[in-house]
Amino acid sequence: MAEALVIIEGLKKSFQHMGRTLDVLKGIDLTIYAGQILAIVGQSGAGKSTLLHCMGTLDLPTSGRIRLGGEELTTMSGSRLAAVRNRDIGFVFQFHHLLPEFTALENIMVPGLIQGRPRKDMERRAHALLEEVGLTSRASHRPGELSGGEQQRVAVARALALDPKLVLADEPTGNLDSATSDAIHELFFQINREHGTTIIVVTHNPAFAERMPRVVRMRDGRVEFDDVGRAHESNPSLLPH
Repeated sequence: MAEALVIIEGLKKSFQHMGRTLDVLKGIDLTIYAGQILAIVGQSGAGKSTLLHCMGTLDLPTSGRIRLGGEELTTMSGSRLAAVRNRDIGFVFQFHHLLPEFTALENIMVPGLIQGRPRKDMERRAHALLEEVGLTSRASHRPGELSGGEQQRVAVARALALDPKLVLADEPTGNLDSATSDAIHELFFQINREHGTTIIVVTHNPAFAERMPRVVRMRDGRVEFDDVGRAHESNPSLLPH
């Protein structure tokens, strides 16, 4: 039986804008099990990215709780959150955010070097990940010398550099053509299948979402629909204890 990796309870997030309070998340309850891959879908403004950012500790909720691997995130200090973010969470965004002066290999190494891991160890890890994403021959190329799809593959490899518990992807193919998008989508499924990495993807791509074993649909800051049953049918080990 898979264990709950992420537990979200009563999550709310509000912003102040021109003297008004904007309620973006209005009480989210969600449990995500280790080894799942799922999509979060919904119209623009539904709160998908805000939810992802709160899960990734890039933003703090107004109220509610988030637990990751049994650790309560919402009461942690900023320094502890930064450590958890670096150690346990990998990020892939629509815009890859690669460092332009670094090579593909060096960009993948960055999370480990920030954590103080030996350079040789991270170099070996980065080479292995480049092979996994099909970019062995591009190791010494800088981002400006790579196509959009290649840059996103490097970003995916960088997200995996420290073997995180959780990978969060926010519209990872929103800036790519359909053929390249399909290849990146397949890469996510491959990573989940071969490594058991828990992956949550915010997407507007209906074909990608349809392939997901679990789809969470958001509307107006709430979970409107959670097809958790489909996940259990495709993988009975994801049934809760």
